[in-house]
Amino acid sequence: MSARWRELFGLIPVSLLVTAGFTSVLLTRSSSADLENPVTLTYGAFFLGCCLFGHLFIRARLPDADPYLFPLAALLAAFGLVVQYRIAEDFAREQATWFVIGLALFCATILFLRDLRVLERYRYTIAAAGIVLLLLPRVPGIGAQANGAYLAIKLGPIQFQPAEFAKLAVVVFLASYLGDTRDVLVQGRFPRLSLRRFGPLIVIWGAAMVLLVFIRDLGSSLMFFGGFLALLYVATARLSFVAAGGAMFFGGALFFARTVTHVQERFTIWLDPFDRKVVEDEGYQIAQSLFAQADGGLFGQGFGRALFELPTGQIILPAAHTDLVYALIVNELGLFGATGLLVAYLLFVARGMKAAMLAGEGFSKLLAAGLTAVFAIQVFVIVGGVTRVIPLTGVTLPFVSYGGSSILANFVLLALLLIVSDHARRDRLATPGGLV
Repeated sequence: MSARWRELFGLIPVSLLVTAGFTSVLLTRSSSADLENPVTLTYGAFFLGCCLFGHLFIRARLPDADPYLFPLAALLAAFGLVVQYRIAEDFAREQATWFVIGLALFCATILFLRDLRVLERYRYTIAAAGIVLLLLPRVPGIGAQANGAYLAIKLGPIQFQPAEFAKLAVVVFLASYLGDTRDVLVQGRFPRLSLRRFGPLIVIWGAAMVLLVFIRDLGSSLMFFGGFLALLYVATARLSFVAAGGAMFFGGALFFARTVTHVQERFTIWLDPFDRKVVEDEGYQIAQSLFAQADGGLFGQGFGRALFELPTGQIILPAAHTDLVYALIVNELGLFGATGLLVAYLLFVARGMKAAMLAGEGFSKLLAAGLTAVFAIQVFVIVGGVTRVIPLTGVTLPFVSYGGSSILANFVLLALLLIVSDHARRDRLATPGGLV
């Protein structure tokens, strides 16, 4: 069976998941559900139609691309739509709109970006655009603050998180830069400690610290710096660079946690969210997240049965559609259901790394590895924050959390991975044993 046929058959159970998920929510909400109501079938058919359009576009433009990346992304997006519909119909409607726009942006990226070397030629322009995007939330008049962090900007009725797009720009720059300097960095037994070669490491470390203090976003700083360290290891295969970079980041984070007030507050809440002084205020969100997950147990309360808002309007699980969506999933589907979601993410990461391994050209290999690493770290940051492994941040769960910025940026990320995969697999199809 060809790669594209495997991709097509992978999309069919995804549409069935949408239909079954919406049906389950409707059955939970109504004691006498109208089984003849075709609304759930309409949802599933519409989603399948969108996925078929994406599949046909990939078949026409990237015939040799990885057959599993797009179905996995569709699976995560479908699950996200069902979860948002379970929370509020308006969230699901808006999320579906962003899904369609993201799919259009996905196709546009594949259509107009035929040669990845264009990104390599404009790496400094792209890097500058990424830095500007990161700083926009602190610009007076358009910056928006949420839970102490500056994550979004508002332009009239439009609000989005520029960090979602900045992560793509930073990865493109780092992949291009490390692709040019990797040979110099690995010459000799000991690396050459020149400012010219290690300047970007210092700059990225400084940018991560700026995010931590100025933007007040621990999640984005960890995501960007973690992605950089992953790229640095892929480019040089030296753990010493990763250890040095990690020591710099955690040393800087520890210093600011002791000297900067709002950073110190975040760490204090993380260490003991059940302290009487914070549990009803700053620590309420993480405390309720832990209670919700404990209440889910192994198999959960059942889809659509979690209680995150009282009839009086009091919120029990704050930001269930964004920051704490994973806690809601654990509450309703239990540890087994949440593990299934994480397995889907792991499969997506595995296929992304597969594309990086197959790529023969240095920039493409580093680009695919960097995009996949940032995607994986983003999942870790939000899941780790909700489970109190690390301090809770405002990073979204890719394709699942509510938000247009995340959907659009991750569709561009998916398009770039498929472009790399198509070029790599096309060159290796003649290899004995074939490809999977």
